Amino acid sequence: MSSAVQGAPVAHAVGVEEVPDPQAPERATRRTYTAKYKLEVLAEYESADRAGRGALLRREGLYTSLIAEWRKHRDRGALAGLSATRGPKPADPAARESERLRAENARLQAELDTARKVVRVQGELSAVLEQLSGQSADGTSESEPPR
Repeated sequence: MSSAVQGAPVAHAVGVEEVPDPQAPERATRRTYTAKYKLEVLAEYESADRAGRGALLRREGLYTSLIAEWRKHRDRGALAGLSATRGPKPADPAARESERLRAENARLQAELDTARKVVRVQGELSAVLEQLSGQSADGTSESEPPR
């Protein structure tokens, strides 16, 4: 027989609210490391003895495979590229001025082409008007049939 009183709440070692739902596992997030951190850990790892290396890995929560991968990246020079700041590179003032001048040159070329077309059309229109005025001075018109 049980010695528990009926109707009394049962005490649990762990609160029911604290137990995670096994059917809805929490989503793990991927850890990211800066290039500076990787280089510091590699330097400390390589300077430590065997026991010190294990302690470092446990303290930082890392695996030897990750250290090996970071070492490969460092040897290839990839970590140096990662330490550069992200985002657009600051523009060189000379390159920025050169780009501005190229854009202005393209705009002015388009404007010049338009002006040349206008002058050509005006010249053709002037020739047509002169021809029409010469015909009207003679008293003949193209729309009138000859008599």
